Amino acid sequence: MKLGELATRLGAELRGDAELEVTGVQGIEEAGATEITFVANPRYAGLARTTRAAAVLVEPEFPEITTATLRLKNPYLAFARALGLFYQAPVYPPGIHPTAVIDSTAEIGEGAHIGAYVVVGPGCRLGDHATLLPHVVLYPGVQAGDYLFAHAHSIVRERCVLGDHVTLENGAIIGSDGFGFAKNEAGHWEKIPQSGPVRIGNRVDVQANACIDRATVGATQIGDGSKVDNLVQVGHGSRVGENTLLCAQAGLAGSSTVGNNAILAGQAGVAGHCTLGDGVILTAQSGVSHDVAAGKMISGSPAFDNRVWLRAVTLFQRLPELLKRIDRVEKKLAAPLREAGGTDGQK
Repeated sequence: MKLGELATRLGAELRGDAELEVTGVQGIEEAGATEITFVANPRYAGLARTTRAAAVLVEPEFPEITTATLRLKNPYLAFARALGLFYQAPVYPPGIHPTAVIDSTAEIGEGAHIGAYVVVGPGCRLGDHATLLPHVVLYPGVQAGDYLFAHAHSIVRERCVLGDHVTLENGAIIGSDGFGFAKNEAGHWEKIPQSGPVRIGNRVDVQANACIDRATVGATQIGDGSKVDNLVQVGHGSRVGENTLLCAQAGLAGSSTVGNNAILAGQAGVAGHCTLGDGVILTAQSGVSHDVAAGKMISGSPAFDNRVWLRAVTLFQRLPELLKRIDRVEKKLAAPLREAGGTDGQK
């Protein structure tokens, strides 16, 4: 593809040779003479002057460099879209593999690809253009909209509901039993039936080996456009708003509520029955056991305001030095007292 055509398709201002041939997309340090790259983080701005790439996607105000530039407001998004122009994902043609087991009461929309050893249970309903790759299992009563894409070994449990354009990566489990037990008179834990389904909105991605538990009563809910990363745990009865990110190994205990446009970074945890408002950010490994107001950035475990946490961490690193200084001061203050005490004793 010519660089000029690429600029047009991305809606970018080109500063450079429009006839330059481009064959792919690569990182700024790996890109070669026929590949494009991007700069979205200021820390990599200096590499734009030394990259071997054919062109660099940058913001409109980026300084002039000798390499050709494609200038637009969101270089990272443009990079993602450029990847889509050059990378061709596998295509799965419509059809049902002979080893698939589909209940006679299930309804499959048009254009579906049903792979080997897929199981679709009684009463399931799939919209148009579903793709179920090998060993996907849909329990009875599952409902899904158009363009469901379920990778191998993903599972959707009974009566769960999925919207349009939902993607389930390998090993994702939707609607597994919530962790609910009650201790009986004999001191044994009795399992509490988990009767409520999981309801997932439109354009939701659930990454590999993530688990979204069904609810004891009611439903566990994931809002439109939210993304659930690898190994995330969403506890029973939790509610996640729209366009929220739950990053790798984050965990929500039962009945947690997370608002819209929130971000839970890697290994962040939320205790049960807590509410996080819209736009909340939990930085990596933060642990929250209280409600968090909208727009707050929280860090640490137990978590508190990120700005205070940054100062506290800086101070924590200085504690050994400060302890030595305090020790020296105490010794200086104690010396005159000891001398005075000795004089009184002589008297």
